[in-house]
Amino acid sequence: MRHLLEDVLEGYRLSEEEGLFLMKARNRSLFDILAAADRAREERAGPVVSYVRNQNIHITNICKNLCGFCGFGRRAGDKGAYCDDRDAVLEKVSRALGRRVTEICLLSGVNPDFTAETYIELIASVRQAAPGVHIHAFSPDEVNHAASRSGMSTGEVLAAMKHAGLDSLQGTAAEILVDEVRRKICPRKIDSATWIRIIREAHRMGIPTTATIMYGTCEQAEDRIRHLAILREIQDETRGFTELVPLSYVYLNTPLYRNGLAGPGATGREDLLMMAVSRLFLDNFRNIQVSWGKLGEKLSQVALLSGGNDLAGTMFSDDVSVDAGASAADFFDPVLMERICKDIGRPLRQRLTDYTLV
Repeated sequence: MRHLLEDVLEGYRLSEEEGLFLMKARNRSLFDILAAADRAREERAGPVVSYVRNQNIHITNICKNLCGFCGFGRRAGDKGAYCDDRDAVLEKVSRALGRRVTEICLLSGVNPDFTAETYIELIASVRQAAPGVHIHAFSPDEVNHAASRSGMSTGEVLAAMKHAGLDSLQGTAAEILVDEVRRKICPRKIDSATWIRIIREAHRMGIPTTATIMYGTCEQAEDRIRHLAILREIQDETRGFTELVPLSYVYLNTPLYRNGLAGPGATGREDLLMMAVSRLFLDNFRNIQVSWGKLGEKLSQVALLSGGNDLAGTMFSDDVSVDAGASAADFFDPVLMERICKDIGRPLRQRLTDYTLV
């Protein structure tokens, strides 16, 4: 293992088999992998820990998918179901502007009544209300839904979204890009090939995206590595991913866990190995984000020593994580970010969505 890690730090590209070997590490060898990932982070991204001052705006929790790993989605008519109108969304935008955010992230269940026009009008309204703010919004699954509801191609929907003011697309709805797993955890979502196609379309049109992996349900280490390999292949071709966002499964209030179809999420070892192996395997990614809302403040600090270089955003609201059971996922004060970064000897810097430092 040490020879392999030395080779990787010299520029060797890991195979899937070698990535799997690292992902399954236990005992003291775990620390060798974390240390190697920290060195790779230093070489690729430097010492700075970055964060973006952003605001999540949740539009609706009505969703056609009702995935097994989600505690957020509702059917129309269910208790607690909501769908904000334009005025309610703009009120949240106004609140975000008062918090001096540089990014607004529009989050939504895949409402069966939404059409391409719905998404385009939402983007245009936010753009008009917040002309200088980056709009990071919607997923490939929502692009596909908008296209099918409106008789358009996904490329046409993306072009219209971009024209309306979309700056970057969310790389969510990826979960695990292995269809055998997807059939168990999110059977109503687009399949892997469709997600990949829409992401490539966005990149070719000059729309950058994040890349995500949601792990800890019922997938195996082999599935996690296959997913990372797909992301690496896309990035080789397009260079359109701004960062990887590993998302640890929050289990407490989800149907998968309550029905005994998934355990209580990833362990701390798995969380740190996901961060570290991603850093070593994804040699064409500069930025790997630490999802503090999923990991908690203390494990997030260790993740910054395991390959992570970004603390995501202030968010101010994360109903998806909170509804799943992560009670402290709403807001991370930059003062606390500064504390944990200073404690490990790393400078904290605010960034824009494209990772330009402020």
